[in-house]
Amino acid sequence: MRGPILVTGATGFVGRHVVPRLIDRYGADRVIGVGRSDHDLMDPVEVRRLFRDKKPAVVIHLAGYSGGIGANRSYPADFYYRNTLLTAHVFHEAARTRAEKLIYLVGACSYPAAARSPIGEDQMWEGFPEAASAGYSTAKKMGLVASMCYRQQYDLNSVVLVPGNLYGEFDNFHRDDSHVIPALIRRFHEARDNGADQVRVWGSGRPLRDFVYAGDVANLIPFFIEDYDSSEPVNVSSGTATSIAGLAEIIKEATDFDGEIAWDTSLKDGQMVKILDTGRLSALGLSCSTPLRDGIARTVDWFSSNYARRPQALRL
Repeated sequence: MRGPILVTGATGFVGRHVVPRLIDRYGADRVIGVGRSDHDLMDPVEVRRLFRDKKPAVVIHLAGYSGGIGANRSYPADFYYRNTLLTAHVFHEAARTRAEKLIYLVGACSYPAAARSPIGEDQMWEGFPEAASAGYSTAKKMGLVASMCYRQQYDLNSVVLVPGNLYGEFDNFHRDDSHVIPALIRRFHEARDNGADQVRVWGSGRPLRDFVYAGDVANLIPFFIEDYDSSEPVNVSSGTATSIAGLAEIIKEATDFDGEIAWDTSLKDGQMVKILDTGRLSALGLSCSTPLRDGIARTVDWFSSNYARRPQALRL
């Protein structure tokens, strides 16, 4: 594949990890990163213009409208509408312009709420996702249908990757709509700076989750560009179970907070166990190997250095 590599969502969380990896491997002259301020991917005319002008051989589709559980509950229609259009327009133009490869990421929240852990890729269609984020997760899930349909009709070589709970530098640390790791990092950081004696955390701390460092996912993208040619999705995660209580302790240590953790058990835990089966990834000779403690340390260091200096980078 000698043509340009187009990365949508290049200025977002995952995009800021992926673009440098691609530049390292393929050269800056081949990688075209576009963000929201560059092109409105919900406008089909603009998407067509983008593909006409850039003529990408490979498309890494990372653009999406995402947020924490609070935002999903407040704006479910927006999450559904925007992500549906983003997915449809990019797949259609990639197929119409005969791109050689399209790689698409869909969150593990698209798996059924009742999926059995460890969750294998074959469980994707066995039920409905968690209702609280169904607008987002079902819209993203349509990328699997698009991958199959455009392969069948247009011979578009598309690959669907399913990361676990992503975290790392450049994440969204907003107070109201961030996910669990960035939310806790900010909460502990501010509690330490404010001299608080405790940090309140939702739930009991007992649920088990599968966290994956975004840099690990980014490092695997070249393999899927070069060596994987199937619409069968692949879970890309650590496959390691970590309790929310254990996660909170790691973040407490990384932020040097010496107070107590107060568990608010009046708030529901949600799904108790959600771990991805990484057998298909392992069979390809791949893994996401950054230990959680190391990845959290890197994320905390980045957050701390940007907290006062570059609030726009943290989406505060």
